[in-house]
Amino acid sequence: MDQTRASGKIRVLIIDDSATVRQTLSSILSSDPEIEVMGSAADPYAAVRRIADEAPDVITLDVEMPRMDGITFLRKLMSQHPIPVVMCSSLVEDGSDTLMQALEAGAVDIIVKPRLDTRQALLEAQTLICDTVKAAARARPNRRAAAASAPARTLHPEPKLSADVMMPAPHGQAMAKTTEKVICIGASTGGTEALRTVLEALPADGPGIVIVQHMPESFTAAFARRLDSLCEVAVREAKDGDTVLRGQVLIAPGNRHTLLQRSGARYFVTVKDGPLVSRHRPSVDVLFRSAAHCAGANAVGIIMTGMGDDGANGLLEMRNAGAFTIAQDEDSCVVFGMPKEAIQRGAAEKIVGLSAIAREIVWRGSRAHTQ
Repeated sequence: MDQTRASGKIRVLIIDDSATVRQTLSSILSSDPEIEVMGSAADPYAAVRRIADEAPDVITLDVEMPRMDGITFLRKLMSQHPIPVVMCSSLVEDGSDTLMQALEAGAVDIIVKPRLDTRQALLEAQTLICDTVKAAARARPNRRAAAASAPARTLHPEPKLSADVMMPAPHGQAMAKTTEKVICIGASTGGTEALRTVLEALPADGPGIVIVQHMPESFTAAFARRLDSLCEVAVREAKDGDTVLRGQVLIAPGNRHTLLQRSGARYFVTVKDGPLVSRHRPSVDVLFRSAAHCAGANAVGIIMTGMGDDGANGLLEMRNAGAFTIAQDEDSCVVFGMPKEAIQRGAAEKIVGLSAIAREIVWRGSRAHTQ
């Protein structure tokens, strides 16, 4: 066994034609004691030679590169040697549809090239990038449907914050059940394709749904457009004040928290700025806590594939408020992290495979259903 493997660290290969980006990503990833940057390459051809010598645990891959673009390389890699790949992209709306193609081609997740303009931005970038790479290292690709100029330095992410920073914990009597249900779903690594599987199986008049999928800003709009083109239900990126309606799915926008609210018989969402909660923005915990507050037994909470524990506490709060709660099972998860944490905390009333989630949504969300 070679020394790198003996270390137990996650070995990462960085592929990007920009020396600046390679240096920045290397500094960020190397600051995490669980990660080792085994090298970098300026284009896919150089990467192939590097992989032939030693296969990495995770690859970060740029989209636009000379000699061969990242999507073409990704498809070749997935067909020959499926290594978990995290796409690394500039924050450009025009390129977001291309990133959706990357997820379809087998990429595990997307990260945005870090901004270096403020220390806070760099700290948040470190947290999100390192967590995404560690999640990718645990992913099973075969289960998927298809500061440069500054000296390197160790950054210390801020303490992990709970949903308390956005709203107080639920208290008092949960709301009585009514005839209308709202479905709240949280997902992370592997969630883009898992959500497609679920939403494609829903009828056009399915219950209103609000989703937090961990994804960078600007890409959630493209994700919603892609799902809208594939599904009978209408799918859109949530905007502040949007009403939750039957036959419609609202996707929380990247980099902003989305909360469920109620006014009379009407459910709607608010979209807010705020700090990372459970190391994410948007946070599943924030959505789930808001559902516990305003919907109680009228809500159904579902936690799906992803690393970490975002959503586990919130799902427990939903269950304690009278909501019916579901966790995706281990066999169908790309990463069995978030559901596992929820199950261990007693938050999940039912554990089901991916193929059964749509049926649960239709049944639990039907007007006639009573628990």
